[in-house]
This record gives sequence, C-alpha cells and structure tokens, in this order.
Amino acid sequence: MIRSSLPHVHVAALSHAGMSGKNNEDRYAVSSFHLSKDDPRPAILAVVADGIGGHLAGEIAAELAVNYITAGVAESNAKKPVKILEAAIQNASQSISSHSATDENESGMGATCACAWIIDDRLYTAYVGDSRVYLLRGKYIQRLTIDHTWVQEAFEKGIITAEQMHDHPNQHVIRRYLGGIKLPEVDFRMRIDNAETDEESENNQGFRLEPGDTVLVCSDGLTDLVWDDEIQKTIRSKKDMKSAAEALVNLSNERGGHDNITVVLMSMPKLEETVRRKRNLLDWLLGSE
Repeated sequence: MIRSSLPHVHVAALSHAGMSGKNNEDRYAVSSFHLSKDDPRPAILAVVADGIGGHLAGEIAAELAVNYITAGVAESNAKKPVKILEAAIQNASQSISSHSATDENESGMGATCACAWIIDDRLYTAYVGDSRVYLLRGKYIQRLTIDHTWVQEAFEKGIITAEQMHDHPNQHVIRRYLGGIKLPEVDFRMRIDNAETDEESENNQGFRLEPGDTVLVCSDGLTDLVWDDEIQKTIRSKKDMKSAAEALVNLSNERGGHDNITVVLMSMPKLEETVRRKRNLLDWLLGSE
C-alpha cells in the first residue's frame, strides 16, 4: 500500500496515563493509505496495544506490537485483509517473545492488541486480549470484540453473572496475549449481533460501514470504568471526534483512572459531507468558483 497524509474518515486519538501514577504502557498508531498506484481506494488502520510486564517492559512490548502490526499491514497489497492481519499480529508476537528472551529486564513482557482496518467502506478487525473495538451507528453501540479473559470465559460457562464480571478479582486475568512462547490465536470474530454463532461473527469480516458510522478502538482503561451505553452517549453528545475522545478520557479519570486509557475514533463522513466533497472536487476540475 502507499502511505497517504489525508485519511478518508474523521479521526481522533488520545492516550493518557491515568491517575494512578503508573507509566503509560498503552501505545497506538493510526495510518492512512491508498491501496496502490492502480487502485486508488483509501484505507486506514488503527492499532491499540496495552503492555504487560515489569518496569518499562510493558511499554516496550506495546511499542513493538504497534510497530510490527502497522508495518506488516503497510507492506501488504491489502488483497486478503484477514490473512494479512493474522501474519502481522503473529510476527509482532514473535518479536516481543524474542526481545523478552534476550533481556532479563524484559522477561515475561507481553501486550494485548486490537486492530481496525477500514478499506474504503469495509471494516476488518483482529484482536488478542481485552482491548476492544466498538461500532456506533446512530443511537446503537455494539461491542464487536470478545474479551480473552478469565471472567469472560466464566460468564460464557454460566459460572458468574454479567454483573459479577465488573468487580471480580480475576477481572484482568488475560487468556491470550502477544509475546508468549506459542503464537497467539488471533480472533476474527466481529460480533454484529449478540445472538450470532462464532462462525457467523467471523463471516462479518469486510462489514460495510454506512455514512456517520463510528468505530472506536480502546484499551481496558476506558471500558473498566465507562459502560458501553455511556460510551455511546458521550461520543454522540460531542460536536467532533476530538471532543469525544477527550470526554471519554476525562470521564475515565473522573472515576479514578486506575489504568492507562487509550481511545481511537474513526468516523465515516456523513452523506452530506460526501456530496459536498464531490461537488467541490467537480467545481475545481471545471474551474468554477
């Protein structure tokens, strides 16, 4: 793909260390592209990684995750997005594992990751861990990802209730992460409907976004303290993506901000914006004022 300086969607991103005094071990990247010289379709990739490990090691792991995933996608031809994302994430995991093995200060480090890749108006997601991707459409919000945590597994097995998940002592016990000896199983379930089977969710890859749709990629520092319906109300109450990102981070911090908080928002232009943009381009081509 070819790097582009102008994204085809509205973008805002913000990362904050939180209020606990700990280092910010979250990392993110947002990159825009055109597919090729022969294919001018636009694309944008957002990656959020949450580091795991001791002093400085978590942020190193998260940095490696973001850099390797972004590079793997950027160097691709975008023809098989799911395969490309899988290879990029597993390559990132191997890199983290290698660094961990050669430096005892980085031993045991790892990271979660959540990726959202929009090619034209098609959405592809991939994730490992408990960083999340959401879709907002009007007043509707849908959590597209499924946490790889002990509490999620316990809930699915009927051991605990949804209410018990929030304050459970095992809330942050992660079942999958980047940096282990074995390659992580990358999750491609995109849960558009909560009643879907896993196979149906995986078949949602390439989901068509509509004008005005917003995709949120975030770390658990947000979702531990702000519920899904509050996320939707906060984003929709703001005039632009930058204000929305700031409001989400501020709300998390007001409630204690016990962890790092990272949010990336990508919003498809509304129909009237698309029409206006095309009209302006046509006027420019015709030399009209």
